[in-house]
Amino acid sequence: MKTVSVIIPTYNYGRFIREAINSVLAQTYHGLEIIVVDDGSTDDTQQILAGFGNRIITVRQNNAGAAAARNAGMAVARGAYLAFLDSDDLWLPEKIAKQITLFEADPELGMVHCGAERFDAAGKTLSVELAGLEGWVARELLATGQGLIAVGSSLMVRRHVAEEIGGFDSRLSTCEDGEFCYRVALRYRLGLVPEPLVRYRQHGEGKHLNVAMREKDMRLTLEKIFPSPDPSIQLLRKRAYGCMHRILAGCYSHRGETRLSRWHMLRSVCYDARNVSHCIPYPFRAALRALRLR
Repeated sequence: MKTVSVIIPTYNYGRFIREAINSVLAQTYHGLEIIVVDDGSTDDTQQILAGFGNRIITVRQNNAGAAAARNAGMAVARGAYLAFLDSDDLWLPEKIAKQITLFEADPELGMVHCGAERFDAAGKTLSVELAGLEGWVARELLATGQGLIAVGSSLMVRRHVAEEIGGFDSRLSTCEDGEFCYRVALRYRLGLVPEPLVRYRQHGEGKHLNVAMREKDMRLTLEKIFPSPDPSIQLLRKRAYGCMHRILAGCYSHRGETRLSRWHMLRSVCYDARNVSHCIPYPFRAALRALRLR
């Protein structure tokens, strides 16, 4: 049985971390090494981790972000595979076993992801997402603006693949998972288990909700990609930037920041006129939210 190193970065999520670790301990696949990287927590995280004893490996570092924490976990991992779990998310018991089955059936896969169930603070299911991409998908990821093909807690990768691409970019705070996936997809085929094997917790505190930070990270990601001399990549430049602005228009619209939303809508359509159909609903959604607040 090949070892899977499970890397869990955490920062001040003492209220969630015990449940996350227990969801790993409950896996039907037993060849697991659990590495929790405490990214400088100041709450009760350390006491909770100590309660697991030698069932987990704990790495502590000064606060440097989730990407740096995952890299720190990778540095001590011994498994043939790496699986990543955010400390506020959960796995269903067969998550690792089903991904291992797919890997072993196809030795050329570099990464396998799966579907996810989103749930709120009360435990209520908000949505179930089973769609994903598989095969040679790097250009599709770039063209559709899907950087992150699934939630980060669904990702499992061969360790040598993660090492080959240099791990996570620690400059990124909100889309490091997606940028990591893209670099894997440039070199390897991806696999998908179309089942909701991850429970993704939405609790209003994630960094992905910081739209300005997300914008900075998305711009940096595209700035990394487009110096590529590959003509097939360059052909996607306008479409990729159009997607970025379209996504940001929706994010700012959701936050009620109308001026920024309109600016990104305009930029989106200037890059790719097809985005006009996506942008049309945003003002109406903003108007409906304003009416509800009255």
